[in-house]
Amino acid sequence: MRNSNDGEIVIIGADHNGVALKAKIKERVKELGYRCVDLGPFQASPSVDYVDYARQLGTMIQEGDGDRGVLICGTGVGMSIVANKLEGVRAALVHNMESSRKSREHNDADVLCLGSWINDDDANLEIMEAWFAEKFGEYRHVRRIEKIVPHKEETIVLANGVFDILHKGHVELLSFAKSLGGRLVVAINSDRAVRELKGAERPINSEIDRKAVLQAIQCVDEVVIFDDVSPTGLVAELQPQIVVKGGEWTADEVRARDKVPQHIGVKVFPIVAGYSSSNTVRHIREG
Repeated sequence: MRNSNDGEIVIIGADHNGVALKAKIKERVKELGYRCVDLGPFQASPSVDYVDYARQLGTMIQEGDGDRGVLICGTGVGMSIVANKLEGVRAALVHNMESSRKSREHNDADVLCLGSWINDDDANLEIMEAWFAEKFGEYRHVRRIEKIVPHKEETIVLANGVFDILHKGHVELLSFAKSLGGRLVVAINSDRAVRELKGAERPINSEIDRKAVLQAIQCVDEVVIFDDVSPTGLVAELQPQIVVKGGEWTADEVRARDKVPQHIGVKVFPIVAGYSSSNTVRHIREG
């Protein structure tokens, strides 16, 4: 049993047609290392309204009380319709393995809707496991996801970097970036890109761990991973209003180096004296 998902909360709910499958999913979710919140129902009789459970689960996802959700009814259709009425929820109606994986990779779906009438329990469990195993594809899909949510009218600020060992300088940079606009998106280089940038012994922390730590910072609205040493492609895809960099570069130098279009603003936050991830790594290794 793997426990790497400890702390991530999965909320599950069903109507009377999904009670038996929900019980099996609950056990499998726990085996995968997630914490599970079961909204019920716990008996197939009397019948209940799927709307109530979908709305409750979607609201909890919306308010940050859970990380992902699974909803089950006879077809999954009703559950998905209701959940997608809630702002910020991306519920995917899934009946096969391919759409399961793609709903995560392409759409970053946070709620899985299954139909107990459409597939048998074993098939639905396989679909569910594939959905949990798949990662969001990041990069080219970020711009499309951003277009779904209603905050697109807000100023989007992009800050990118390795963010391997976080320190005060990083926090001050991110606070500065957040002060410039309504939504702060932090883009981190993938592990492969970091090795290309800084050598085979970096990063110290994996891309998944770096993303998790950044997501816990209050001023950060979203964290994405991009598999490149340069943010040029990401900037072109996301089209933020402002790009923020830390370091001893001028805004013009950043614009030229990263090929930032003229219609996108560039702000540079000075290095905070005495703080450097590379220096910290060196001091640790030198003892």
